[in-house]
Amino acid sequence: MKNIFSPINRQDYLKGFSNGQNPYLKEEENQTEAYIFGFNQGRLDYERMNGKIIHGIPKLIVTNKVLEDFLLAGMLGISINDNDYTAFQIDVISKWYQSGIEKYNPRQSSYLLGILEENGIDII
Repeated sequence: MKNIFSPINRQDYLKGFSNGQNPYLKEEENQTEAYIFGFNQGRLDYERMNGKIIHGIPKLIVTNKVLEDFLLAGMLGISINDNDYTAFQIDVISKWYQSGIEKYNPRQSSYLLGILEENGIDII
């Protein structure tokens, strides 16, 4: 493939990557090589977190942001709600949550909860 870091190729790659992460979109015909490469990379990224599209599109979509939220919940010792996620997604989420639990520090958790309470934010 041509240099991905050239401005034109990079823009096509990023457009393809973001479209590839949308499970409802299909690869567009007559696109550049950078777009197709980006689309395939985006689709692989989506399927890494949500499972193969051929097995169906889940009700809730897991993204890196969602996984970071579960990691943080584990670090703070906050229980999670995994309703409406598929078994594949729960497996991915549980690895991130478990990683957070391993980094759990009760002193940090109580400090943060105190700050949140002072600002009127309740954690259930």
